[in-house]
Amino acid sequence: MGEPYFVPGTPLLLDRKGAGDARPGELAVVRKGRGRARVERVLGPASSIEVVLEGLLVEEGELRGFEPYDPPAIDVENRVDLRDALSFTIDPETAKDFDDALTVEEDRALVHIADVSWFVPAGSPLDRGAGERAFSVYVPGLVSPMLPPELSEELCSLRPHADRLCVTVEIPLADGLPAGEPSFYRSVIRSRERLTYGRAEAILAGRERADRDLAEALKRAERLAQALRDRRFARGALRVESPEVVFAFDGRGGVERAWRETEPHAHMLIEELMILANELVAGLLAGRRREALYRVHERPEPQSVSLLLARLVDLGVPTPPAPEQMGPEDAAAAAGAASELVAEYTTRAGRGRDAFPALVLQSLKQARYDPQNLGHSGLASTAYCHFTSPIRRYPDLVVHRALLRELGASDEPLPEDLAEHAAHASVRERQAAKLEYRADELCLAWLLEQRLLELGWEATFDGEITGVIPSGLFLRFDEVFEGYVPARRLPGDYFELNELATALVGRRGGRTYRLGDRLEVRVQDIRRSEGKVELGPALLDSKRGREADL
Repeated sequence: MGEPYFVPGTPLLLDRKGAGDARPGELAVVRKGRGRARVERVLGPASSIEVVLEGLLVEEGELRGFEPYDPPAIDVENRVDLRDALSFTIDPETAKDFDDALTVEEDRALVHIADVSWFVPAGSPLDRGAGERAFSVYVPGLVSPMLPPELSEELCSLRPHADRLCVTVEIPLADGLPAGEPSFYRSVIRSRERLTYGRAEAILAGRERADRDLAEALKRAERLAQALRDRRFARGALRVESPEVVFAFDGRGGVERAWRETEPHAHMLIEELMILANELVAGLLAGRRREALYRVHERPEPQSVSLLLARLVDLGVPTPPAPEQMGPEDAAAAAGAASELVAEYTTRAGRGRDAFPALVLQSLKQARYDPQNLGHSGLASTAYCHFTSPIRRYPDLVVHRALLRELGASDEPLPEDLAEHAAHASVRERQAAKLEYRADELCLAWLLEQRLLELGWEATFDGEITGVIPSGLFLRFDEVFEGYVPARRLPGDYFELNELATALVGRRGGRTYRLGDRLEVRVQDIRRSEGKVELGPALLDSKRGREADL
């Protein structure tokens, strides 16, 4: 017999001959048939989180292999030779695919992006497969790549001390800011350094010695990035930070620890220059009314932003002034101003760090892909596309082809069904994000169970209410964990969701549980294979305890 792992279901009767080497307690890929199910592949012990994460990718249709391809030879003719220019990459320590590199000189900044279009011909089997996958999917310690590792980690990856083909955006600088018209061209580079965020920050802070030219280039990049960020926020871009949960495994099949990683300073440096390159490419294509796969984020609905402001007022959070008759442009400006005030308030007051920025995001439309430029409200950009990650995002590869056609550097066609590609990429992006979040939930459930084995199930945790629905509360506790408190576990009253959906309120005038409030909880149940955690309030006074028993 075999039990479905990730979703409770009916046990499967396995064919003895088809069971292979599968043993009790192991995770296996099983194919259902008309009769008994057959084991296709044994992944390993279900007690190992690495095996479970691999199983999750398989369960969701990832890791299916790649189409046949024959990459062309590297040819540097008709390319601008930038191999003598000082270029470098900055990525997380665990990164294997390097899409982008930088060169920052006194009078120009160059953003080099891997020329994936050279290696993946339009309409080829690999190209069609990449379009179907649309994105690389990342879970802790594993990746389901959009392109084969021979391309994503080798030929297309901008590894140091190796000739690599790129598409370069060259931005003239004056007084440390963009000045004049950018230029775009195919190039060949040779990256001098593969920097991690930590090493780049250590060099900038003077904690680590580096080649003088590299250190000066980093400082120039830092000044330029900060000026770009200041300019972006000044024009009304949203300021919403979402710290990422990062995991370390113990090497024995378990999760050793988890922590929330705020944006490294060096990440800001890369992010701002990538945003600028994306804007410049989109500006060229949109200015000439060319179709591509633009990254669009339409202005929010005025009623959604009005609701956001009402919710923030109800929660005691400062809000910006807004006109009574609010149009889409007013709504976008109000949302941007609100995001700034929320960021300042949560830092100063120390409450609502998770709950209040989420309210801002909920008031906005979802970013998506579209063949037409519709602007990007969140970035306050009149034209925007994704151009800088063609190794892991198919829309970026389409944008590369559109740009190169416009420059006369390629005659490869764009897909005829751009609208369908845009819709498919938008759906796949949401699916990938959902899968990545689910993988985080599994890792956290794994870690929490181990933590409780050490502390005991009577351990209590302080948490912040991050969500409320009629049936209960969502909580983030002990910094990284998330769980759900059913309303039936809240003592002393019957609770209802208030009109603004900011709190559960007791019918008999009892306690109110608001977004951003602190609550001490105990873990009641962990469904490890589903990544679900059920919580209950930790402390009940005697009166509430008696009422709950009634």
